[in-house]
Amino acid sequence: MSDQHDAQMGGVSPGNAHAELAADASNVTTSTKDEERASKRLKVNDSIPFQSAPGEDLHDAPAPKENEQSTNGDKENEVPRPKPDPKAEYLVDMSTQKDASNDAVNDDDAAEARGTAEGNAENGDRKPGKGKKEKKKKGQNTERDFGKFDDAFRLCNSRAFYPEFSPRECKFGDRCRLCHDIRKYLEEGRRGDVETFEGKCPVFEAHGHCPSGWKCRFVKSHMEEIEHEDGRKELVLISTSANGGENGEPKDEGSEEQRPAIFNVVSMDKKIDLNRKRTDFTRSDQYITWLNKEAKLSEEFMNRRKNQSTEGIEDLRARFVDPPFKPSEKRRLYFGQETPTLAPLTTQGNLPFRRLCVELGAQLTYSEMALSMPLIQGTKADWTLLKVHESELSPPQFNPGSVPIFDDYDHSKDIKFGAQISGNNHWVVTKAADVLNRYCPHLRLIDLNCGCPIDMVFKSGGGSALLENSGKLERMVRGMNAVSGEVPITAKIRTGIRNSRPTATQLIGKLAFGAREHRERLGAPGCAALTLHGRSREQRYTKKADWGYISECAALIKTYNKQKDTLTDTIAEPDASSLPNAKDGRMYFLGNGDCYSHTEYYEHI
Repeated sequence: MSDQHDAQMGGVSPGNAHAELAADASNVTTSTKDEERASKRLKVNDSIPFQSAPGEDLHDAPAPKENEQSTNGDKENEVPRPKPDPKAEYLVDMSTQKDASNDAVNDDDAAEARGTAEGNAENGDRKPGKGKKEKKKKGQNTERDFGKFDDAFRLCNSRAFYPEFSPRECKFGDRCRLCHDIRKYLEEGRRGDVETFEGKCPVFEAHGHCPSGWKCRFVKSHMEEIEHEDGRKELVLISTSANGGENGEPKDEGSEEQRPAIFNVVSMDKKIDLNRKRTDFTRSDQYITWLNKEAKLSEEFMNRRKNQSTEGIEDLRARFVDPPFKPSEKRRLYFGQETPTLAPLTTQGNLPFRRLCVELGAQLTYSEMALSMPLIQGTKADWTLLKVHESELSPPQFNPGSVPIFDDYDHSKDIKFGAQISGNNHWVVTKAADVLNRYCPHLRLIDLNCGCPIDMVFKSGGGSALLENSGKLERMVRGMNAVSGEVPITAKIRTGIRNSRPTATQLIGKLAFGAREHRERLGAPGCAALTLHGRSREQRYTKKADWGYISECAALIKTYNKQKDTLTDTIAEPDASSLPNAKDGRMYFLGNGDCYSHTEYYEHI
């Protein structure tokens, strides 16, 4: 009765009150869901501290569902099951494993399977802000560890080729950080002996002298300990060749860099003179100065000839000066089907590879591409590319009587090896050709690479960038031809920079006869041979070579003999002294592409 009275006093009938209570009971689940959503939002936003509403207690929180699991994957009401301990045979002692991994050679497959997990762990252990950040490895096989192959400490070169008691002193004195004690180096610093070839040095067995000295991995096979009259024992190297002196000591300092059967070895003194700019380039500088003036006059002549009077043009012509000297007579070359040529291969055409190719029938070889600027700076790495083996110094193996060899070709003085260089300016390649002629006596020819697609070379203006700058290319060939002595100059080109725009046919004409504006006064550049790689720069090395375009250019070379006859006794006839030293001034042409089988060889060549 009191409830009804209160309800009536509040203006609500008893029936309406029961209806509202029923509605509240039916909405209990809805309010619970809303509370769950609010609590979840508060948990996500960790930056706001959780505060319970006034009057809300722990018992007001929504009860967990019956099948709800805890964070560890088990039900809350279940008793956790005991986890069995792993067997001892599956346990690895990481303390001993870590030490052993430093000395043992890692398995390559296991290293690849590890991925970058170990690298990330190592980076995480390193304290931030201390030390330099390690450079991220790129490319393939980043997880492989090929071990350390260097000596524990290095032996100074002042002791590397001499007996133990040699009076020779190190030029660096006390400032030298290398080892000077031979016994200490052999016991502690040197790598382990090699048991291959029964521990005998193959170089010493073949030549009676090992140029590696005490650093040889087979040094025990060509060393001995001798006892002097005063009782002292001395370690000496054994040498039975003409290059060895007393107790294995080299006769002269130059023989330290000389290797058996290796030629074109430039001494360190000459490299230092190049690096310090003490080498005399007077002859090259004279021709370079004339080339620079010639280029300016030619540009002025071509730009003003349309708007200038006849007298002004004659004045310009009078300013032209003949070169300070003409190219000397070159050694005559021969290329033919009897002389298969190994193309110059950067990073692959090294000396051991060329030796193998010569044994398999290659009659002509090229060095790896050497950059002209490092050559005239005395860089050791680029001068190393020009070393030649004695097997490449013999004449090409073919019978001169079976082919129509032209007059004055001395087959006995011909060799197989030629050098290839690259440059981006005429003065650079001119000085490089000059120094090659002086320091490398065993060269068949010097080849200018005008087809290198490498970005570093191309962006500097060299390599395949010269395919669209025929004026610069012509000046480069003229400068090299003037200072190379009797060594002929050749060039290697590609079809063009772009695949859709071949330019080789235009270049062939200018390299054969010279540009029309230079032909009357200067004659031909004097390019003795031309090699065409049947790909553009865009194609690089992956696309197939265009042998059809190569044969088209070869046919163009044949027509130049007819063109030469039509130019005879005309103003456009080039000077005979500027043409290559060949029969009727012919220029040889070589096609370069892919020959992966004997069938492709006979189809294309």
